[in-house]
Amino acid sequence: MGGISLLKTLFLVRHAKSSWKDTSLPDLLRPLNKRGRRDAPAMGRRLVGRGIEVELVLSSPAMRAQQTAEALAEELLYPWDEIVTEESLYEADGDEILAVIEVQDDWVDSLMVVGHNPGLTSLANYLGRVDIENVPTSGVVELRYDVLSWSMIASTGPTEVRFDYPKKRTSGTDE
Repeated sequence: MGGISLLKTLFLVRHAKSSWKDTSLPDLLRPLNKRGRRDAPAMGRRLVGRGIEVELVLSSPAMRAQQTAEALAEELLYPWDEIVTEESLYEADGDEILAVIEVQDDWVDSLMVVGHNPGLTSLANYLGRVDIENVPTSGVVELRYDVLSWSMIASTGPTEVRFDYPKKRTSGTDE
């Protein structure tokens, strides 16, 4: 962290698959199901395999998002106790998620945001200038920008967009 770089990388992550088994649980407290507990670390391993490092992880307060963030953090060797719970990410639309991103410290060059649909898909399409129908559970949209500040990403097209999700075949091409 020797200063502000000209490259910002944003990872928009939809929480992993959650359980509906206990219908008495409030939405905020629904945990990951078996598939979610499998897919989240697998996606983390894919990021590690590409040499990805993350400097800051923000998560919705929902249990399923927290558990997803923790599973990714474990694979990325990011300390669990440094995951920042951002209350406003719960049930946030794209504009609300963007508002959280734009105020992050500019010394952070690699930011991961773990949240929910439909806000994540909406924001990924807006920022990436792409047409992703749906970011599925455990899906990761990676956006790279040549900018000095997070406040500039909405007005600047990304230099690279990657979209990965558990059922995607690794063919060497990106959507």
